Amino acid sequence: MSMAEREVTLMKGNEAIAHAAIRCGCDGYFGYPITPQSEVIETLAELKPWETTGMVVVQAESELASINMVHGAAGAGKRAMTSSSSPGIALMQEGIAFMAGSEIPGVFVNVQRGGPGLGTIQPSQGDYFQATRGGGNGDYHTIVLAPASVQEMADFVDLAFELAFKYRNPTMILSDGVIGQMMEKIVLPPYKPRRTEEEIAEQCPWATIGRKKDRKPNIHTSLELKPEAMEARNIHLQKKYAEICEKEVRYEAQFVDDAEYLIVAFGSAARLTEKAIEMAKEEGLKVGMLRPITVWPFPTEAVRELSRGKKGVLVVEINAGQMVQDVRLAINGEVPVAQFGRLGGIVPEPEEIVNALKEFAYGK
Repeated sequence: MSMAEREVTLMKGNEAIAHAAIRCGCDGYFGYPITPQSEVIETLAELKPWETTGMVVVQAESELASINMVHGAAGAGKRAMTSSSSPGIALMQEGIAFMAGSEIPGVFVNVQRGGPGLGTIQPSQGDYFQATRGGGNGDYHTIVLAPASVQEMADFVDLAFELAFKYRNPTMILSDGVIGQMMEKIVLPPYKPRRTEEEIAEQCPWATIGRKKDRKPNIHTSLELKPEAMEARNIHLQKKYAEICEKEVRYEAQFVDDAEYLIVAFGSAARLTEKAIEMAKEEGLKVGMLRPITVWPFPTEAVRELSRGKKGVLVVEINAGQMVQDVRLAINGEVPVAQFGRLGGIVPEPEEIVNALKEFAYGK
C-alpha cells in the first residue's frame, strides 16, 4: 500500500510514540511526566486505550516506581514500556541493569535534554554514553535505536519491542527534544492485537505467568552468590551481545560514493547535517553522511569501510564529544577525525556545521 493510500496525519514525535504504543499491542505504559517528553503520557491519557485495547496506563509516583512497574509487567511476558528524559532515565538505571541481568525485555524512550544533572529543558544528545555503555552497573548493553524523524518515532516502537523480546533484552529509543517536539506528517502503524494470556505463556516460556503444576515456577533474578555462576551468566550475556552485534546493526548512508569527506551524525544532528551537506555542495565540497540508526550495536564496520579513502571524517553531535570515541575506535587512525557540537541545549545551525567542515578541510 502506497503512502497516498494510507492515512497521513500530523503530530509531534512524542505523540507518535503514544499512538504507536497503542497500535503495536503494548500491554502497559508506566511513566512520570518530565519536559520535553510529557506529551507521551498526556496523549495516552487523552486517548484512553484502557477503554479500547485494554492497555494499562499508569502515572507512577516517580521514575523509580515507573521502571519497577515495567520490570514486573515485563517479567510476566507483557509488552511494557516507559518514557522519560535524561535525568529521569538516570534514575531508572538500576532497574534497567536488573532487567538486563535477569534477561527481561522492556522498552524505554529517552527524549534527551541538556545536562548534567537537572540541566535544561532544551534538546541535547548528551546521553549517548548513558545509553550505549549501559548506564547501570556491570557488563551489559541495552539495544539503542536513534530515530531522526517523527515517522521513525512511531516505527521504532514496534521494532523496539520486537528486538527486546527476540533477545530478552532492554531496548531504548534514544530521541531528543527536537524530534520529540517537532511536528511532521506521518503514517501510523496498523493495529496489532494484544496477545492473550495463552499466547504469552506459549511465546514466553520464561515468563512468570502460565505456570503448570508439573514444573517449577519461573524465578527472575540477576543475583548469583557463587562467582563461577555469576561468570557463567555474564559469559552467556556476552555471547548474546555478540549475536546482536552480528545481526542487528542498522544505519543509513547518503552521498558517500563520490564524497571526499564523511559526516557521521545521529538523530536530530543528522537532520541538521542533511541541510548542511546541501549547503556544502554549493561551495564545492563533496560530502556524504553515515547515520547510525542503532547506536548500540554501533555500525563499526560501516564507519570503517565508508571512511576509507576519505580526506577526513567529521562527527556532528549535540554534546561535548561522545559518539566520536566510537568513530575513532572504528577508524583506528586511518583517517583524520574531528568533532563538532553545541552544548547547554543549544541546537547548531546548518551553517555552523558547514563552517566546522570548512575549518576541518581547509584549516581556517
